[in-house]
Amino acid sequence: MSTPESGLTASTRAGYGFGSVATGTFGTVPGLLLLPYLTDTLGIAAAVAGVIVFAPKAWDVILNPIAGRISDRSTDPRGPRRPFLLKAGIALALCFAVLFAAPDLGSKLLNGGWVLIAFLACATAYAFFQVPYVAMPAEMTESYDERTRLMTWRVAILAFAIMLSGATAPMIRNAAEGRDGYRYMGLFVAVLLIIGALGAYFGTAKAPIGKVKADTGSLADQLRIISGARDFRYLLITFVIQALATGSMLAGVDYLARSVLGKPSASTILFVCFVGPALLLTPLWASLGQWIGKKSGFVLASLVLATGALLATGARAYPAWVVFLAVALVGVGYAGAQVFPMAMLPDCAAVDAAKTGQNRIGVYTGVWTAAETFGLALGPGVYAVVLAIGGYASSTSGTITQSDSALNAIVIGFSVLPAILVALSLVFLRKYSLTAEQVEAATGSTDSTAKEQSND
Repeated sequence: MSTPESGLTASTRAGYGFGSVATGTFGTVPGLLLLPYLTDTLGIAAAVAGVIVFAPKAWDVILNPIAGRISDRSTDPRGPRRPFLLKAGIALALCFAVLFAAPDLGSKLLNGGWVLIAFLACATAYAFFQVPYVAMPAEMTESYDERTRLMTWRVAILAFAIMLSGATAPMIRNAAEGRDGYRYMGLFVAVLLIIGALGAYFGTAKAPIGKVKADTGSLADQLRIISGARDFRYLLITFVIQALATGSMLAGVDYLARSVLGKPSASTILFVCFVGPALLLTPLWASLGQWIGKKSGFVLASLVLATGALLATGARAYPAWVVFLAVALVGVGYAGAQVFPMAMLPDCAAVDAAKTGQNRIGVYTGVWTAAETFGLALGPGVYAVVLAIGGYASSTSGTITQSDSALNAIVIGFSVLPAILVALSLVFLRKYSLTAEQVEAATGSTDSTAKEQSND
């Protein structure tokens, strides 16, 4: 079996990456369809629907660091993180099926309450899956470049999961009328979540486990130490702002397809355009990162993403194919904007562990995933506010003709707002200064071929 000092096997990389079937699916489908379900099937006002979508995910901001702390202290012989993948993954799948399975309870208040409670249960289960899952790379390998290779597998499978779930979930929803379509879609997504959880659990059975001693300080002490980690802090802020941008775009896909392009089936096409390039280009982004450095690669990918978003501002005037091309460019940038920060996070945590001899990777990733979840959840909430400002009209049939201001709001929330957010995130990324040489010096790894330059 491989050790943290050696390279990982291809089967271990693939097994770990399989967990992205679950993270990609849950990160995609609620952001894509939950807001339209509330506004256009349950008839809940856009602003209220935004709160329902946001509140359960905001709970994870509190819960995720706690989940990380708990997994840090696990002594299960199967590995400290793996049992969480199995138990929480199964719970997540069951809760998701329940989310869209509600009967008509006779009032918007009760129907909205069902969604709120079920989504809160989903968010809780997801915290105990996602945090241990994201924590694993820093313990599986000490190699700077191996983490990039591991993240390449993860992001490639993540892109496939996003395409599969994001493209097929609307198709299943559209195949049946009203709530039945959402119920069938919920069951389909639950199956994907089970597959991802089981794949990650069994696929990492032979993964090496690091020997770093768990920290014995309080959670508050650990969070205070992490908040003082300069490079981690700026990387986190950058990633969260971009998650907010991504969440806003994701929330706008269904509205853009139905109300602006006039083609409900276009939501599937938009997803294929978004994820298809990512499937092809993720390995190229990783290779580019070894040449120009992770930080420079992250900047370039972000600029590509923002450019694609800006090109979509003319969606009301452009032919549909132009919009599809703009979204494909977003997908090219999105692939790199996932690979690089996910590879930079374990670097930050590993440097801390090497310096202190204490394992805070669970808390690092708990804070990271909490903030990411917050950004992705806030995105649809902000998008809902944009819809409300534009005067978007909710209904139980989804067939209302929207006003010009509402149509403009749909486009702005999908294009201009994300582009501005990505540009803002680069202000913070400039302050990140951790280089390959610093990581190698702290961890004793010498295999990196990346020669990164600090831009401070």
